[in-house]
Amino acid sequence: MPENLKGGIEPTELDDELGEGINKWLTPLRLVELRNRFSRDGFIMVRDIVPDAVRARTRAEVLDLLDRYAERRDLYLKTTGNTPRLMSVVRSEFIADNGDLVTKLYQAKSLIHALSQIANEPLLPCASKDEEFLITRQEKVGDTHGWHWGDFSFALIWIIDTPELECGGMLQCVPHTTWNKSEPRIHHYLCTNPISTYGFVPGDIYFLRTDTTLHRTVPLNVDATRIILNLTWAARKDLADGPAGDDRWWEDSTVSAATKYQG
Repeated sequence: MPENLKGGIEPTELDDELGEGINKWLTPLRLVELRNRFSRDGFIMVRDIVPDAVRARTRAEVLDLLDRYAERRDLYLKTTGNTPRLMSVVRSEFIADNGDLVTKLYQAKSLIHALSQIANEPLLPCASKDEEFLITRQEKVGDTHGWHWGDFSFALIWIIDTPELECGGMLQCVPHTTWNKSEPRIHHYLCTNPISTYGFVPGDIYFLRTDTTLHRTVPLNVDATRIILNLTWAARKDLADGPAGDDRWWEDSTVSAATKYQG
């Protein structure tokens, strides 16, 4: 592969390709249904928001970036009650500097407009560049993205690879919860709210309200591969408040909120 993937499809061409499919898929009735479910559950499946060809090209780029820029993380995070982060990551700046399609998807007006309609509020670029996109790979027994929330409100998650349900790797969610970094109270939320669990197949895409939906991936119980691409956008309130705390573990494994995982 070339040192970087810049070039390829023009942004306007990609936007037209996405917009054509979205206009057929996001009918007025479907919009009402998705908006209601997203408000209620903090989660919806939106696999058909992009065509098969775009999903295939995105998968190829993600796998290439993983091959060249993956960094392992094995830590606990204090601001989420010392829940674990056990996975490899490709940081946002490596994606921005060496990828192509991912950055164009992040800026695609037709995609952002559709998601904003579903969220019933505008999706805005993150103020923190390291939050815009992230690739993660779980592959070992016990690998998980432990219970957490997001500093920014919206995430579009692309399931690049995922094992059979019996292997773990599903998503679990508790919507309508609040992140207090000094007192996260995760066990309280787990004991006082229903937990929804979602399984996936490769190629699925879901839209998540990350700031008010406590969520995690179920730990892998065998060596298996779960790869995702995460695109993150802000709500207006996020830009006013900004992220707090030294806990951006994907960017730097030595942040003050992180402690080394003792497996």
